[in-house]
Amino acid sequence: MSGSRVTLIAEIGENHLGDLKIARRMIGEAARAGADMVKFQSYRGADVSPEDPERDWFSKVELSDPMHRDLKACAEKEGVGFLSAPFTVERARYLCDGLGLRHIKIASSEMLNFALLDYVAQKTRTVFLSTGMATLQEVGQALERLRQVPELCILHCVTQYPAEDHEANLRAIATLSKTFSGRSVGYSDHTIGIEAAVAAVGQGAVVVEKHFTLSKSLPGTDHILSATPEEFGEMARRIRRVERLLGDGVKAPVERERAIRGAVRNRWRKELVG
Repeated sequence: MSGSRVTLIAEIGENHLGDLKIARRMIGEAARAGADMVKFQSYRGADVSPEDPERDWFSKVELSDPMHRDLKACAEKEGVGFLSAPFTVERARYLCDGLGLRHIKIASSEMLNFALLDYVAQKTRTVFLSTGMATLQEVGQALERLRQVPELCILHCVTQYPAEDHEANLRAIATLSKTFSGRSVGYSDHTIGIEAAVAAVGQGAVVVEKHFTLSKSLPGTDHILSATPEEFGEMARRIRRVERLLGDGVKAPVERERAIRGAVRNRWRKELVG
């Protein structure tokens, strides 16, 4: 998260449908599309409330411990970082102690799960904190629990699947940067298309997370707002260009301007003053 290069996270989440072969393929496609990291979700369906109508779905798409190890190895082979969001302390313990991860994603739903935050704060070097549904005060509460984490990126997020354009509120990125000036700020996108993700970089996002899918027609709620490999690749290309366009922020002549400055300024006779 240092320097001017934006970190691009392909949120595979549950779009693998619980199929290891699909998940492996998605990692490779994401890497080729320009992702720096691939992100999964770590939970057990048995931990979901029995009254939740999606409990069976979560059980179907949960990743077993061997699947986690396999996908981490696959990500390393493809040259991208492996990231996951734990939804319980038990799953966080597996990610940190079992897999040795030192970078963790905190989902918006768990932003005020203080037991989880306290555990992660002791174990990690980097945390990506999604802030969907949160007020600035609540973000501050989460940051206080994570204050000892060396690298923490606050991700502006709207917890709607999909989020409408008028709900995206990308200017909140600047608000978060101003309010929590010592921390990096990024964007976790739930809108349809790639425009919001690209525009977020212009607002100062140093991390962009975008849901990733092989096909928008697959089962599940996330595919419609996810980027295909082609779309993710186009998003990555546009973001890399925006990085070049933004520059370093120093107001000074560029090298090619210096070469012509004298000629341009002396092209026209100036009126004498005084």
